[in-house]
This record gives sequence, C-alpha cells and structure tokens, in this order.
Amino acid sequence: MGYQDERWQLVRRRGPEPEPLGEIVIEEADFPWLHGRFVPGPAFPVVEPLFIRSAALAEAEDWEAFDQVYEEIRRAVSLRSPSGPVAEFLLHIEGDRAWFRWSDEPFDDEPFGGEPE
Repeated sequence: MGYQDERWQLVRRRGPEPEPLGEIVIEEADFPWLHGRFVPGPAFPVVEPLFIRSAALAEAEDWEAFDQVYEEIRRAVSLRSPSGPVAEFLLHIEGDRAWFRWSDEPFDDEPFGGEPE
C-alpha cells in the first residue's frame, strides 16, 4: 500500500464528537514508521505540551517517564488513517515533523519508547 501524500488526522478524544487537532501529510514510509509534515489545527496547543514532554523524555532515554506521558497522549488523542480510526499508534511530533507507527490491532505489551532506527 502506498502512503505517499496520504493525509492522516489527529483528533482529541473529547465528548461525543472528536475535536480536530491537526493533520499529518505522509512524505516517507520506512516500515514500520510513516514520516510526514505535521499541520497543526487550532486546538493543537491543548495537547502540544504532552508531545514536547514526550520528545524530551525520549531524547533523555527516560523510557519509564516517557511511557507515563505517552499514556496521557493515548487517553487524549486518536489517530485516523484515510480509511478510518486506527486501534493503536505510537506518534512523535516535533515542530512541523511527525513520525508514527500504527496497527489495526493493539500493540503487544512492549514499552512505547524509542524512535525509528
């Protein structure tokens, strides 16, 4: 499946209707990671501090703290592919760049931490 130029939606889990947070325009697929340009929506500042903290913790390789912050991200946001919501994802956003892996099934109980190799 080609991912180039696909638009994935990041939405805030809130109330009966999810709130749009931004869009990821896929520029590169490097299995299992997709990489792209992040275009924030007006509501993104509400969750942006979580992504800033997760990036700092990943850089510091503090995986235990990263996992705790990422649990907050998982409770706060969901990711939608062009064909609909995905069951599980690991998403990093730094500035206008985003990279993530996703699955239609929940991931194994592995730690969330780490960046693409």
